[in-house]
Amino acid sequence: MTRAMGHLPPSPGGRVRKIIHIDMDAFYASVEQRDNPELRGKPVAVGYPEARGVVAAASYEARKFGVHSAMPSVTAKRKCPELIFVPHRFDVYRAVSRQIQAIFAEYTPLVEPLSLDEAYLDVTENFRGLKLATEIAEEIRGRIRAETHLTASAGVSYNKFLAKMASDQRKPDGLFVITPKHGPDFVQALPVKKFHGVGPATAEKMKRLGIETGADLKSRDLAFLQQHFGKSGPYFYWIARGIDEREVKPDRIRKSIGAEDTFREDVHDLETARAGLKPLIDKVWHYCEASGIRGKTMTLKVKWADFTQITRSKTIVAPIASVAEMSEIAELLLSPIFPVPKGIRLLGVTLSSLDTVDDRSEPQLALAL
Repeated sequence: MTRAMGHLPPSPGGRVRKIIHIDMDAFYASVEQRDNPELRGKPVAVGYPEARGVVAAASYEARKFGVHSAMPSVTAKRKCPELIFVPHRFDVYRAVSRQIQAIFAEYTPLVEPLSLDEAYLDVTENFRGLKLATEIAEEIRGRIRAETHLTASAGVSYNKFLAKMASDQRKPDGLFVITPKHGPDFVQALPVKKFHGVGPATAEKMKRLGIETGADLKSRDLAFLQQHFGKSGPYFYWIARGIDEREVKPDRIRKSIGAEDTFREDVHDLETARAGLKPLIDKVWHYCEASGIRGKTMTLKVKWADFTQITRSKTIVAPIASVAEMSEIAELLLSPIFPVPKGIRLLGVTLSSLDTVDDRSEPQLALAL
């Protein structure tokens, strides 16, 4: 089949790939409950309870109350008065993650980590010579449980998108398989707001366009999706058909870390813009903390109400060392654009010129000040 220009080619030899997505269950919170028996069975949040604190992770007991990661701590405490906050220990999380990565490496060299607690594995060819990806996924989950005393959920399918979607179906501590026969039907029945790659703002835009399910998305042609979603249009077009030819890339090098958000209403004043930028800074810094990465260049993205945009960047000599320093640089980039010539539709912040830091010398930095 000939693909529209700009799309990846079919898998080599036309073979059906065997992709596993492993996702640790409430990873940070589960590590804390594992290491402290008094926390087991109780609602736990990794983070700080201060007014400006942010939840980095929530146990499943806390999630029952609606507590989730990136939620302001005050909101989380209001939803769950019995919530127990524990400070993060990223050095421990990284050490456990290395244990898990070592297990993956015994099955395939094609492992693409997405974060400390999740990864894609291509097991089409594997060191064990096992034919069933489901069998490999079960073995890996069993070994993770035995060696780390933690649970993982797994999704098995013929491409990355569906493997990722599958891993969410039986959480926690579950396994779900989506076969080539059932892939297209699975996608059509799924709400687009649950699609990997569709954030809240995009989901809201799709809803305004009458797109709420995979079936709705599939009914739109490529030209329509490119018109409304730009370079993401082809991706949405193909995943609506259960097609995702992206390869598992073990040598993927992250060049930048960023977060952005679209405001519900256009912003015109500096204080509101500052408030909108703070959770983005926290989110980026949280990733830096978890992955042991630092950056020297910070870029502010501003998209105006008419969809035009500007960027402002600042590069410093040494890597940004704290969330406070990151916030200071953001202020230097944000303040000069005010008063604004028109409303701000979206703000984004990105760190680049990345490098890793030594765990032994890395300070323990809080998400809250």
